[in-house]
Amino acid sequence: MSWQIKTQLTRTKGFQLDVDLNLPDTGCTVVFGPSGCGKTTLLRSVAGLETRARGQIVLGNTILQEDDKGIRLPAHQRNLGVVFQTGALFPHLDVDENLSFALRHGRGNAQTRNELIDLFDLADLLSRRTSELSGGEGQRVALARALLTVPDALLLDEPLASLDHSARTRIYPYLERLQQTFARPSLYVTHSLEEAARLGDHLVLLKDGRVQASGPLATVLNDPAAGLTTGREACSVLNAKVEASQDDDGLARLMVAGCHLWTPMETPDVGKSVRILIKARDVSIVLEPAQGTSILNTLPMVVDELWEDGRARMVVRLTAGKETLLAAVTRRSATALELAPGQKVYAQVKSLALL
Repeated sequence: MSWQIKTQLTRTKGFQLDVDLNLPDTGCTVVFGPSGCGKTTLLRSVAGLETRARGQIVLGNTILQEDDKGIRLPAHQRNLGVVFQTGALFPHLDVDENLSFALRHGRGNAQTRNELIDLFDLADLLSRRTSELSGGEGQRVALARALLTVPDALLLDEPLASLDHSARTRIYPYLERLQQTFARPSLYVTHSLEEAARLGDHLVLLKDGRVQASGPLATVLNDPAAGLTTGREACSVLNAKVEASQDDDGLARLMVAGCHLWTPMETPDVGKSVRILIKARDVSIVLEPAQGTSILNTLPMVVDELWEDGRARMVVRLTAGKETLLAAVTRRSATALELAPGQKVYAQVKSLALL
């Protein structure tokens, strides 16, 4: 099952959405871009909520919309689970009744309901009114309710935007487990690069209603042509496995590309594959492993490419096996180290900089 999305929409104030995408049938596709670029309009078009959108939307073998053939399923017949910023829970019902509503109007059953209650830790919330929930709790209920209908795909419109950083950090594990437990493709809209990097498998960049780049997350994040490799928020994602749980210092040991990384993790599961987000500004480069330093993580890598990021700054793309890491350094440092493609170096990353 794959997504085919070809949709066009013109608003009265001149905004135009013109998108042509073929997306993978598994994992989480993140639609990323600045405010006003058309992310939510795209998601609403897929959901059938934008009546003026024209084009073709196909999920697997199901044609949701094909205007040339006169096919246009209304929103309630598209079997898509939708979660908005606010969760849109029914305020006159408690949590249990919100879930029961989805159970009556979807394809789920009692077993699915129990699995979702466990997945999102909702057992202690069932008797609460929605007005008594925190923002994070409300979004967990909204996600469970959307999945209880057993949708063919999940659409999430900036579900964490109204939460502070602490609440977002607490809900990330639930979203990660969602992808592992319920094999449903999802379309996830966000303007947060950290969210995109933490949760996405495929990344779509929108600008002014048009696709600027689309591809596997790591490929787009590390491609200068996509435009995300410069500035303070430039980051990379490394794939790691938890080798050992917390030691006496509260650090877990991870394995990345044959090397160890140390990082604080609240509940590390030994043997679990995890994704590590590292901002380019938190990576330094040395020619030899440093001695007498507080930095615990040193990775042997190879310089792949360098490019400018303003007058005084350079971005260096480093590789180790299949893993890619971006480092932001000054032009003076790049010159002093004589950095060049093919050069063997060491990347240093503070344990507290690993997200």
